[in-house]
Amino acid sequence: MEIDLSTIQGYEQEIDSAKTSDELYQVKVKYLGKKGLISGMNKQLKDVPNDQKKEFGMKIGELRNKFEALFSEKENNLAKSEMDAKLVNEALDITMEGFPLHAGSQHPIMSIYYEIADIFGSMGFEVAVGPEVELEHYNFDMLNIPAEHPARDMQDTFYISDNVLLRTHTSPVQTRMMEANKPPIKIIAPGKVYRCDYDITHTPMFHQVEGLLVDTNVTFADLKGTLTTFIQRMFGSNVPVRFRPSFFPFTEPSAELDMGCTICDSVGCRVCKGTGWIEILGCGMCNDELYRHAGYEPGVYSGFAFGMGIERIAMLKYGIGDLRSFFENNLKFLRQF
Repeated sequence: MEIDLSTIQGYEQEIDSAKTSDELYQVKVKYLGKKGLISGMNKQLKDVPNDQKKEFGMKIGELRNKFEALFSEKENNLAKSEMDAKLVNEALDITMEGFPLHAGSQHPIMSIYYEIADIFGSMGFEVAVGPEVELEHYNFDMLNIPAEHPARDMQDTFYISDNVLLRTHTSPVQTRMMEANKPPIKIIAPGKVYRCDYDITHTPMFHQVEGLLVDTNVTFADLKGTLTTFIQRMFGSNVPVRFRPSFFPFTEPSAELDMGCTICDSVGCRVCKGTGWIEILGCGMCNDELYRHAGYEPGVYSGFAFGMGIERIAMLKYGIGDLRSFFENNLKFLRQF
């Protein structure tokens, strides 16, 4: 059996007639595709006598090479023509006036975030960060909050597994720092935290800044001086400050810090419930259990810790009544800042 190569004809005209790259590609499929006319010749070689296989194989190869040469030349010409047409049709007039660009603004939460960091930074505190997906060991156990401790009921926690959770505060950053470093330690730990809560003063995700100072001969007076300086630099030098006894598992003694209401100038209003005071943060001297968990030598070091919600600071700073406003992406609201 002989293969009649003369049946493969007309491709030169088809290649030459192609007006677009898509049309040219269809010609290639017709002749060199899996079921193409030239490709099919290779399948017929099995029926050719052995002494003629080499000859016909060479003729098929020559035919393929001729097709590919014509195809490549046409492909290059079409590509150049299409590019020239595209440059003409899509030309840019660089003398035209550009589109107006509206400058964005910093989110109020981030503005307060940076202001807090600047104030504590000026007092020598460094910023420390840690994972938002945390272990129970760092989020609770090292903070003197064991599994049976009632304080765990105060924090509605998002658990990922039995001992992995979304951190409920940024205190784990403090415990990690104490575990990895010897005093002196002087840090703030800002970041996102998560709790199962949602109303006008709570959201499932919010921001906290917690602080830790551990050294020798640190006293409650140092704590009072540090936080009073912070409040007065954030809200004004005339804002009164008071400390009330409280309880936190990881500090002893513990205190709540109140500041004079900035809405009514401490006279009494709906926001401060007529008292003239607003609770702003919790604080206290580090419990000895924290030093034990961190492996510090007993009785050598002392220090204090504090924690505050950034959203709460922003609400008081800007006079915002609903915490959820920060997360609703209302441009009219955000552009005020």
